[in-house]
This record gives sequence, structure tokens and C-alpha cells, in this order.
Amino acid sequence: MRFTVTDLLNKKKQKQKITMLTAYDYMTAHLVDEAGIDMILVGDSLSMVIQGNDTTLPVTMEEMLYHTKIVVKSTKRAMVVADMPFMSYQVSVEEAVRNAGRFIKEAGAQAVKLEGGREILFQVKAITEAEIPVIGHLGLTPQAVLRMGGYRLQGKTEEQARRIKEDALRLQDKGAVAIVLEVIPKELAQEITESLEIPTIGIGAGPYCDGQVLVIHDLLGLFEKFTPKFVKKYANLREEILKAIRQYKEEVEKGEFPAEEHSF
Repeated sequence: MRFTVTDLLNKKKQKQKITMLTAYDYMTAHLVDEAGIDMILVGDSLSMVIQGNDTTLPVTMEEMLYHTKIVVKSTKRAMVVADMPFMSYQVSVEEAVRNAGRFIKEAGAQAVKLEGGREILFQVKAITEAEIPVIGHLGLTPQAVLRMGGYRLQGKTEEQARRIKEDALRLQDKGAVAIVLEVIPKELAQEITESLEIPTIGIGAGPYCDGQVLVIHDLLGLFEKFTPKFVKKYANLREEILKAIRQYKEEVEKGEFPAEEHSF
């Protein structure tokens, strides 16, 4: 049985922590699902960790649909959440609903995620009214990296904190079923979490959120460009993979592979 919105809200009520990870391909998503993670985010972070871009901005709707479809096909239990990419929902409410619907109808996702607060309330309300679950995203919103001037801690000033708190309540009011809080002070995240009936999912927002999310490539130690402070590397697969590939290269060059047991 798939993890549902009802399960998500019940975990908040029962004070059980929610687990979420990103995945973008069949094998990784299958492993994340097998491990029992509640929610898989097909993040626009694939622009960086899969496509090698410097920001999340270049990834397109078609690319996001392609990866979401693969993840859905490879999973049975986790709720699959599709990230709506830059400019897929900002232009108009009508376009936002249509693109959200494509993630559900064409790719098989069970929810969509949108970045922003008061500026996207009409979109959140309309998508929700189209019977599509919406997850919000406040704090450091990577699609706003140009306006923010980089990937920086948000909610530091009283004015910033007030705005984020207000936006969280407004998103809940318009029908959001959960909110991702990214790179904000842990005290602010705690205050927001306690003020909401819907769950908060933190990334760089401290231990008081209702759940946590990480980019799978960061968790596994595969992404070498940079490691944010909030990331815990649970493995260093980059070194293990390099070691294996170098060993293969050496054995082929020395004529040690393939050996008799690998031959017909």
C-alpha cells in the first residue's frame, strides 16, 4: 500500500517522524522504497546532481515528467512527490494546474511540491481544488537563488521570520498538506511546526520539524561539488566507486580480467 496524505497527517498527530529522500532513477528509487522511506521527492535538484548544472533553474517540465515516471514505476510503498520546476507554475494559475495535472496523469505522482509563499497562494488553492495534493516549500527556495543572491540562511531577521511564519499559515489555509522548511534557524522551524496542523519537513532546519528530507547523493557521499552544513554523509560511495573502477581498469590493462571463470 502506498503512503498517503492520510498517513502523512496521522504521523503528525501521533508525533511520529516522517522520512523523505530524493530519487531520480529506477535503481535508486527502488532501494529507497525497499528501505521503507515514507516519501520520495523527485527533486528539481536533479538539475545539479544528474545534469551537472549550477542551479535548479534549467531543468524542464518534460525532464521532470520523465524522471518522475521512472521513480513511480520502480516503487510500491513510498508517496512519490514531483517537484514543479522553475516557470512551470509562476506564469499563471491555469498553467500551474495544467502542469500539476500532468505530473499526476502522465507520470503517476501522488503529490506536487511548489516553492514560495504568498506569491503562489492562488496556484496552491487551485491545484488543491483540482484534487491534487500540494506540498509547500519555504525558507531557502533554490528557484529564487538569483533574487536571494545565493544559498543563504533565511529567517535570520525578525521581518524575514515573520514573513515565513505568515506564509506557512497561509499555505496551510489554501490546502497544502505539508511544508518543506529549508535552511532556517531551528527555533523558527520549531515555532512554525508547533503552529501548524500539517507536517513540516526540514532540510537544514533543525531537529524540531515533523520530518526530514535529504538529497540522496549527499547522504551517500556521491556529490563532490559542495557539501552543505546540514548534510550528514551516511556513506562515502564516491570513493568506493572510484576504487572499483580503478581496479577494473588495472585488471583489464594487465590482462587479468576477464579470467577463466568469466569466460565461456
